[in-house]
Amino acid sequence: MRLLIVSASLHSESYSRTLAREAARVLQEDGVPFNLLDLRELPLPPCDGEKAYGHPNVAIAKQWLAGAAGVLIATPIYNYDANAVVKNLIELTGKAWEDKVVGFLCSAGGAGSYMAIMSLANSLMLDFRCVIVPRFVYTTGACFEGEAIRDPQITARVAECARATVRLAAAVKAATPAA
Repeated sequence: MRLLIVSASLHSESYSRTLAREAARVLQEDGVPFNLLDLRELPLPPCDGEKAYGHPNVAIAKQWLAGAAGVLIATPIYNYDANAVVKNLIELTGKAWEDKVVGFLCSAGGAGSYMAIMSLANSLMLDFRCVIVPRFVYTTGACFEGEAIRDPQITARVAECARATVRLAAAVKAATPAA
């Protein structure tokens, strides 16, 4: 069973990328196979509903999603929602999200938009029958020092979210009849 961590920020000093790296460290420490899809390193075209689906980077993203039992999305929160980059990924890869377990690692500018990820979670549940990890991580800049998490509670919550994603993905996989 393999997980996919998606780092959706394009910012050079991204706190959500720091969350993604911490989740990767936890999974590696636990011996869980995973891929890290950093969307800064695999740029995707804007979804145009047409030619963008044939872009070679979209094929790579689809392949990694298809091979994952669960996905951890590390995203910044912009304007009370997940960033457009992660939504673009979902639009481009569509059905590859079906029946995935999805957890969220979020970083925002302030504490007021902690419910912002629910729109994306609802969309994934309704459109692709994803199972959403009920505990997610929500942080602000105060939780970081440079490219490190300075709040040990956040480090623990990232580990909890990553491990919950693994457990739920294993349970969903075990409960899914073989095709």
